[in-house]
Amino acid sequence: MADKDSVEKYLENNPQFAKDYFDKKLRAEALAAAFSAPLDVKDTASFKDVNSIQEAAIVFELVQELQKQGEMEKSIHKVLQRVALITQADRVSFYFCRARNGIPELATCLFDVTPTSKYEANLVDPQVEIVFPLDMGIVGFTAQSKKPQNVPDVSQNKKFCDFVDKQTGYKTKCLLSFPLMADKECLGVVMVLNKIGAPHFTPEDEALFHKYMNFAQVISLQHYTNYMFNVESRRSQVLLWSASKVFEELTDIERQFHKALYTVRIYLNCERYSVGLLDMTKEKEFYDEWPVKLGDVEPYKGPKTPDGREVIFYKIIDYLLEAKEEIKVIPGPPADHWALVSGLPTYVAENGFICNMMNVAADDYFTFQKEAVDETGFVIKNVLSLPIVNKKEEIVGIATFFNRKDGKPFDEHDEQITEALTQFLGWSVLNCDTYDKLNRMEYRKDIAQEMLMYQGKCTLDELQSILNTKEKFDAEPEDCDQKEMYKLLRATCPPADNVNGENLYLFSFSDFPVSEFDLIKAGIRMFFELGVVEKFKVPAEMLTKWMYTVRKGYRSITYHNWRHGFNVGHTMFCLLQTGKLRKYYSDLDAFAMVAAAFCHDIDHRGTNNLYQTKSASPLAKLHGSSIMERHHLEYSKILMADESLNIFCNLQKRQFEHVQHLFDVCIIATDLALYFKKRTMFQNIVNATEPMTDEKEATAFVSNNATRKEIVMAMMMTGCDLSAITKPWEVQSKVALMVAAEFWEQGDLERTVLDQQPIPMMDRNCAEQLPKMQCGFIDFVCSFVYKEFSRFHKEIQPMFDGLNNNRAHWNEQAEVYNAKIKAIEDQKKKLEEEEARKAGGDGKSKTCIIC
Repeated sequence: MADKDSVEKYLENNPQFAKDYFDKKLRAEALAAAFSAPLDVKDTASFKDVNSIQEAAIVFELVQELQKQGEMEKSIHKVLQRVALITQADRVSFYFCRARNGIPELATCLFDVTPTSKYEANLVDPQVEIVFPLDMGIVGFTAQSKKPQNVPDVSQNKKFCDFVDKQTGYKTKCLLSFPLMADKECLGVVMVLNKIGAPHFTPEDEALFHKYMNFAQVISLQHYTNYMFNVESRRSQVLLWSASKVFEELTDIERQFHKALYTVRIYLNCERYSVGLLDMTKEKEFYDEWPVKLGDVEPYKGPKTPDGREVIFYKIIDYLLEAKEEIKVIPGPPADHWALVSGLPTYVAENGFICNMMNVAADDYFTFQKEAVDETGFVIKNVLSLPIVNKKEEIVGIATFFNRKDGKPFDEHDEQITEALTQFLGWSVLNCDTYDKLNRMEYRKDIAQEMLMYQGKCTLDELQSILNTKEKFDAEPEDCDQKEMYKLLRATCPPADNVNGENLYLFSFSDFPVSEFDLIKAGIRMFFELGVVEKFKVPAEMLTKWMYTVRKGYRSITYHNWRHGFNVGHTMFCLLQTGKLRKYYSDLDAFAMVAAAFCHDIDHRGTNNLYQTKSASPLAKLHGSSIMERHHLEYSKILMADESLNIFCNLQKRQFEHVQHLFDVCIIATDLALYFKKRTMFQNIVNATEPMTDEKEATAFVSNNATRKEIVMAMMMTGCDLSAITKPWEVQSKVALMVAAEFWEQGDLERTVLDQQPIPMMDRNCAEQLPKMQCGFIDFVCSFVYKEFSRFHKEIQPMFDGLNNNRAHWNEQAEVYNAKIKAIEDQKKKLEEEEARKAGGDGKSKTCIIC
């Protein structure tokens, strides 16, 4: 067995064996100890390989590092320490890859890492980090090419840039670089600098470096995945919450922005942000331009927005999110306000660019405050400023975000999130603009309605022409006792049985002998006859004004004028009173039904719904169906909304709502397009009540069911609207000509304005066919109505009899017309036969010639 002296002698004589043995047996143990945190490794001599057991221990220790959920930089730092030791590098650095303002860049993250350096010393503060673009140096080339590099001599490499060496005073001789990738995106670059004890890194060093970079790759990828999850989560939350808030507040842009931004504040990842709202005035008032044109004031030479507006911030909303949250609104901010004094918001407003700036205190272009901006002690470090652009591509404001919470500069993902938010806010301005336009349209409508009502309302003189309180009481109506005015109004209105010789209780009533002015009084008389004036405390002057205003609401057209409106109101009165239909309805129902009948065609234009649709009139655009009827209903409700015209003013809320509903039913029911839908339902009611011998049972069948009441009511309105067809022949024949004349006027409009051929009923060239068309109208539309009403109530039989009598007269005229047509056709046929006979008299064929 060899002793100590013999071993030493052998090793001295065989130095290569001694070196190989030392590398194999001892340096592996030193390496294993180097990866143990408590051991401070002082000797960093090289080694050639590590046995499998010790390498497994290294791998296990790095795998444990992968499992930690701490900061990425700490885990990467430990890997870099091991790499520095393994490769015998002088130092190792990690450059983080990011993008700002659309430009990718590299920034120092961990700098000058050695096997024994401390993490805190190697971690680069964001305010002093070295930043350079990807087209600079070997580190940039590595990030761009996404391939590792081994440069034995940097002085011989054209891509090498001594930018960092000049910044730090270090001399780079040789290096290894490795890109950390996430799919095709470079996350960062690891740089190994200057081999200790050798001029360059060997291929074995490079292979070992690449091998252990897998751990750094996994760590960075894990961090990147978590970070992108956080980014997408923030983005979705920002859009979701801002979307929900911008539609909650439509009154003005300030409230809208405030609600949206305040709600998403926790997802913006910044310490403070402000919103500067820009003046949207494009053109000055002419009187503001006079001083400039006269030379008394210098023209504006400052910055302007891309659409030519002067950059004027009329308000700043400041949000402080650190410590105690605080919101400040600064109207008319001065130019030296801390949020504006730098000039960045003005620059963004002028150019429309996104500006992402780091370490703003060192910036020379913009003059950011280096000290605290206000009493809170807030200091600006990093800034991200974006324009808020509306749908018209106009910049409406500037959103500026200060200091990312983790101290790092804002990156491209922060830009994308805030840009999505500002774009959404910009687009949502359309809601405020639309709301403002709607308000302005509403104001214009109110003004136009006021102007219309001023011209269309009953004036004081017109009121006195019926309710002459000045002559009788020497006082204005509002100063008179209501009972006295009721007496005066009753005395002024003609008696129901003698309105210029006509009786209001007869279905045969004719308005022709009565002036339009007296028809107003007759209409008032009907309300007294119904007994609703005193019962519902309708002020006498209000009833008079309402009736006079309804008359003025009808246009002076051929048929659908005030006389037609009165006749429909009268027929409703007659059906209720003479036709005994009132037993199904309350006094309030009767009041509303007669009032609705008077208003049913108010402001008619002399053209039907089809013409409104064909001509694309504003009414057709406003109302999808029953166009004119809905307009008449709206007009009626406008009168109800006027305090001086609301004859239902003393009703309770539920009663008034009921009246409005009855107006809906009555007026919409006059659309003949709906008549065919309701007549079967009405017929079923008639069939059900006809066999009932007990009058109370029949009455209860209808009156106790709100739906049946409304069906009967709707059919009553149809019967009232068509009632001219049931009048005595002397009246009906004249009315039919007026109806036809109005139709022909519409036909002329269709021919001239719409360039369309009107249907025969609207074509004045088919005037001779009027009797025939009248018979068809009676048979197809009218006959059912009055036949069923005569079955329903025998008191309404006079209307059915009048209809049949008129049909007989129209049929006589139609037969005369048919006889004339037949005679003309016979004469024409006779002439054709004579010509044919003469042509065939020579015995020659017209189609065959024999040569």
